[in-house]
Amino acid sequence: CIQTFAGHGDQVTSATFSGDGTSVLTASKDETTKLWSIESGACIQTFAGHGDQVTSATFSGDGTSVLTASKDETTKLWSIESGACIQTFAG
Repeated sequence: CIQTFAGHGDQVTSATFSGDGTSVLTASKDETTKLWSIESGACIQTFAGHGDQVTSATFSGDGTSVLTASKDETTKLWSIESGACIQTFAG
């Protein structure tokens, strides 16, 4: 094991590498998504706002935002820099 990313309060449902290979994005049943530094293992950003477990998360092509999907029947677009939800897609 090279690195362990610990900090979610429930099972991790997905994990993906950033395009530049410096970070990992994890989604969890704890209703959050977390951005982790591969080098240090530290949590860089937590994206919270879904009302049910987050089932998947992915980076945008330009690496400036994150898209999450949840069992709350919404998809959210987040700013990596601020951690703020930019837009919620429902319906």
